Amino acid sequence: MNRALLKVAIILLASSITFVQASYSKETFSPTIPKTWDEAALADWATPVAGLNVRPTHISAKEYYSLPVENLRTYPVYFPGREPEGYWEKLQRVGPKPLIETEKLKTESDWIDAGRIVFEEADDLHLRTTAPELIARARDPKQFEGRQPLPDGSVSDLRWVPTKNGVALSIPNCRSCHLLYLPDGAHVPGAPTFGSPSPGSGGRSGMVRPLQTALRSVTGGPPFLMGPENFGNWLYQAYGVPWRKDDIHERVKAISEAEYNLWINAAVRGGGVPRWNGSPYYSAKMPDLIGIKDRKYIDHTATHLHRGVGDLMRYAALISFAETADFGPHHMLAPTTKRGQARLSDGALYALALYVYSLKPPPNPNPFDEKAKAGQKIFAREGCIGCHTPPLYTNNKLTLAEGFTPPKERAATLDILPISVGTDPGLALATRKGTGYYKTPSLKGVWYRGHYLHDGSVASLEEMFDPDRLRETHKPGGWSPPGAETRSIKGHEFGLRLSAQERAELIAFLRTL
Repeated sequence: MNRALLKVAIILLASSITFVQASYSKETFSPTIPKTWDEAALADWATPVAGLNVRPTHISAKEYYSLPVENLRTYPVYFPGREPEGYWEKLQRVGPKPLIETEKLKTESDWIDAGRIVFEEADDLHLRTTAPELIARARDPKQFEGRQPLPDGSVSDLRWVPTKNGVALSIPNCRSCHLLYLPDGAHVPGAPTFGSPSPGSGGRSGMVRPLQTALRSVTGGPPFLMGPENFGNWLYQAYGVPWRKDDIHERVKAISEAEYNLWINAAVRGGGVPRWNGSPYYSAKMPDLIGIKDRKYIDHTATHLHRGVGDLMRYAALISFAETADFGPHHMLAPTTKRGQARLSDGALYALALYVYSLKPPPNPNPFDEKAKAGQKIFAREGCIGCHTPPLYTNNKLTLAEGFTPPKERAATLDILPISVGTDPGLALATRKGTGYYKTPSLKGVWYRGHYLHDGSVASLEEMFDPDRLRETHKPGGWSPPGAETRSIKGHEFGLRLSAQERAELIAFLRTL
């Protein structure tokens, strides 16, 4: 065989091997799906609660798996006048369709795409309603006055769900908090919905809170439907910390819905929403899910470990269907409060987790120029890499909330850096999400995320490094209590003593991450 023929033969053989490998890969992807509600994995998953030094009590695996599996496709809600022709009539005829069909998934990319569908379409299962007055309101032009749709004419915070009992109205689950729309119409899956330095209109309908209230659920989408108690008692079930002396959440028992809405609006200004076990008084901004695969803890206060895909599945299930309500001897639910009675399958949660793991940041428009290079040197010189260690720009450790001393019998699962950066300790000490710790956040993506510190008090990197924020006369750009025109934003003083030029160079570098 001459050299030319030999070369052709080698190329054909290599191509055949590549084709066989690719075909084999496509045909044999059979994932081992972790059991979501696994008692052994749950045993040391949660971080003990500050003030009690016990882990919150999760519902049992038996109770979790007794919840029926739901798997229904959902459809966009359009602004009046923007629906495709015949769309509403089509929804009446189409009937219930499966959200995903895991038995048809053959490749890893199939699973990831199925996870995208779960991320974009899955709804808050306990908040579906066929109430005629709410459905009519979602189609009433008056509801949308003064609001702008997304580029395709839809809204971002409502979904239609054809069910066996007719078309229901619901609220999207993941995308409500983790799908950022930019002014140019582009969207960033996984990025926080609120808090971007340049957010788009968001296409929000303004119906979420009225729908939640009508269905006896508090803001933040917890999987509980309240009983006939008054509004304040609903809120105390969500936020009360009875083991804490002088618990600030005693106030919510007498709060009006109008006053509560002021606190909700304040949280949104800081890029967050008070979730179940959180607090309207100690805000927490929405997290960025991009890059979560490399992070060891979940939540600002490291409420749960992140040991792999099973833990991400577990956390999605926790906040959607299995949220915690028992803390040592303290049982927070009233006898008339009911947990939602549906869940996604383990397969759907696995697909969702794979999709979240696959998310990438948007293209970074900030150049790594001479200014940014100078900022990189300042970043290293000032010791920032000790906590924000490249390439993840986090050391994946926990810092102490100001005033917190870890118990001697602390969990062996926690990697603690025994310092405090002095930020507001309220979330970490005075709520049911309080562990006494704050995790060291990654700085990757700070250019698009917006709102900084765990409570979103700081609205820009310029404000973060402005010494004026330490003064009581400072006007915060992000979260502040209702009615507070000025206040100091304390803590994390690193970089505040740099010259104006050095601060600008450091910010230029941070925006390239």
